[in-house]
Amino acid sequence: MDDVNPRPGRPPLVLTVAGSDSGGGAGIQADLKTMLALGTHGMSVIAAVTAQNSLGVQGYWELPVEAVRAQYRSVVGDIGVQAVKTGMLASAALVETVAELLSGTQAPVVVDPVGVSKHGDSLLAGDAVDSVRSALLPLATVVTPNLDEVAQLTGVQVTGEDSMREAAAAMLAYGPRWALIKGGHLPGEAVDLLTDGTREHWLRAPRRENRHTHGTGCTLASALAASLAKGLDVPAAARAAKEYTTGAIEAGFPLGSGLGPVHHGWRLAER
Repeated sequence: MDDVNPRPGRPPLVLTVAGSDSGGGAGIQADLKTMLALGTHGMSVIAAVTAQNSLGVQGYWELPVEAVRAQYRSVVGDIGVQAVKTGMLASAALVETVAELLSGTQAPVVVDPVGVSKHGDSLLAGDAVDSVRSALLPLATVVTPNLDEVAQLTGVQVTGEDSMREAAAAMLAYGPRWALIKGGHLPGEAVDLLTDGTREHWLRAPRRENRHTHGTGCTLASALAASLAKGLDVPAAARAAKEYTTGAIEAGFPLGSGLGPVHHGWRLAER
């Protein structure tokens, strides 16, 4: 059951289908924090469990397909959903299962095609890349790859703004309605390109000199889903997500011995 219409007194409903980050900076944990910070009710389908801290991912374990399917049907069948965000799906079987489930929803879908962690650890099996391209991307309202994920999915190596256009065109060829190419790994200002192949929206923000950026991609995609659940159109939702994520990066804090997370509660901390 989709529940695409808001109800008085109830926050918008957003579902994340992703992996758990035991360190709390990314994955399901980052998604739910972001959804709460942006005034929505976050729900979760856990597809994988990681052993993860500020130094990296020490291991991960996929949940059975049956467990993922049961979680999704349990939530959507009873509570409903107004936007869905996908993250780490780990294997071809899980990607295809989630795609099958999403094919029945009318709610907007944000696909964060998680392939590699912030520390460079692989989070997607090699044989799952084709499944992401063929099964998941055609269902996406918006796909939000970083530059490593662009290269993994399309082969395009982004070196500047001109090649971001090439990357977006390559992503859109797989069927999503919009592509948000994240240029955070490029030098200079933090610039992203949102396009549906006809309209271009360049999202720019000053680069924040803070190394504690774990969870940035999950946060942006979840913020985008939350804004779509509130009824914003895709360009407005992307701008809102960019603004929230930029603040979270600026407020990122040290944790453990490695890379700390962005601060999902930065707006609350400012009050």
